[in-house]
Amino acid sequence: MGCWTLREVSLLVADRLSPLDVSFLYFEEATTPMHVGGVAVFQAPADGFDYERLLHLIKERIPFVPRYRQRIRWVPGRLANPVWVDDEHFDIAYHVRRAVLPKPGNDDQLHEFVARVQSRQLDRDRPLWEMYLVEGLSKKRFAVITKTHHAMVDGLGAVDIAQVILDTTRDVDDMAPPGASTDSAAGWHPAPEPSWVELMAGAVADNVRRPSAVVDAVRAGLTDVRSTAGRVAGAAGGLLAAGLTAARPAPVSPLNVPIGEHRRYATVDSDLDDYRRIRKAHGGTVNDVVLACVAGALRAWLLTRGENVTPYSTVRVMVPVSVRGSEEKGVPGNRVASYLVDLPVGEPSPVMRLHQVSYRMKAHKETGQAVGAEALAGLAGFAPPTMHALGARVASSMSKRWFNLVVTNVPGPQQPLYAGGARMLAAYPVVPLAKAQAVSIGLTSYDGGVYYGLNADREAMPDVEVLAACITDALAELLATVR
Repeated sequence: MGCWTLREVSLLVADRLSPLDVSFLYFEEATTPMHVGGVAVFQAPADGFDYERLLHLIKERIPFVPRYRQRIRWVPGRLANPVWVDDEHFDIAYHVRRAVLPKPGNDDQLHEFVARVQSRQLDRDRPLWEMYLVEGLSKKRFAVITKTHHAMVDGLGAVDIAQVILDTTRDVDDMAPPGASTDSAAGWHPAPEPSWVELMAGAVADNVRRPSAVVDAVRAGLTDVRSTAGRVAGAAGGLLAAGLTAARPAPVSPLNVPIGEHRRYATVDSDLDDYRRIRKAHGGTVNDVVLACVAGALRAWLLTRGENVTPYSTVRVMVPVSVRGSEEKGVPGNRVASYLVDLPVGEPSPVMRLHQVSYRMKAHKETGQAVGAEALAGLAGFAPPTMHALGARVASSMSKRWFNLVVTNVPGPQQPLYAGGARMLAAYPVVPLAKAQAVSIGLTSYDGGVYYGLNADREAMPDVEVLAACITDALAELLATVR
């Protein structure tokens, strides 16, 4: 392979992974795979939906997400962080896979399949994503499961491939970016991969331009999750602003134990109007009601385990929340803050739990006691296509020292979405586990529903279905207080 031009070397430098993103490759272990996932359930259209239709849809839309045809190349000697290069042997059929559930095709079988798929690490020699079409669900439904590595979602504007296959109408003409063919195989020609000499030249050019890159690369290669967590206190003052909550270690909890490689998965379906009715009756926000339900569920779950629950017992959660940017300050769109909240699991009254959660969330907002987005970027890389990814990335760095579990609540569109003519019925997140964290809870509101996904360690949480049922009971308990 011939030598690259100066411009080509510059392009190579520009497509280098940041120290924050490459850290997720260094930190990844068999017990903590660093990918975020999702499970979308669809109603098959009248003319059916099969693997070929999904494959055609991905081929049509993948030009919108060029990163999904790129893989990682490491620099010899680790003189610089790796770079993204086009995968010359890209095989879309490898990434888009098919599975069929045996009869009766119930949700429990789907959950077991999700747990097995999400337990496995992604192949680092290929683009870091997978998608599964799961057929055979009862009631003429099917599911689409996605896995995307954190290293790929490297910015607030990042787009996940699961997003680009969804449309707001059932019938959509083929679409692709200007100048791109709808046929992935015919319209895309990968750029030649750099040789090791060219990788070295790019590393030298980058290190000359950014001398700190050498230090960053060495540090990323030598540090581990514990030392990263130790750097939290100096991250732009963001955690110092979290006051006394962050200064204290998280409570001792059965939620924080050594975890293994295998997972369990459970889901909860609920109605968004129920949360709105509770909010209207008792005040606060929909997110406060969600956290109060989680608090009530954790209380009931701890009692089923025979744990000692006192009136002062708490469980600390990290809650990434979306906050609207101030137009007066010229900040468009959404920003993200992340709160550390002690849930009052010792409080027996559901209404009092809600009031306490609302008070603590309001105090965070009024006093600025939050981990701001800028501080998050200094901790673990600010890189979600959704806030589910954000919460998981921060959790990977902070670990159990700061909180017991992550609860991500992502508002979604309140109108139906479609993929290849099939209507999406529900969307459940799969938030990965950090070290020593036995369960994570993600939820997405969509089309009038609120959908929980509970990702749990297989050995530590054999009763994850009990926790899921406790969420349903906690919501019903709050609803019973509303006339």
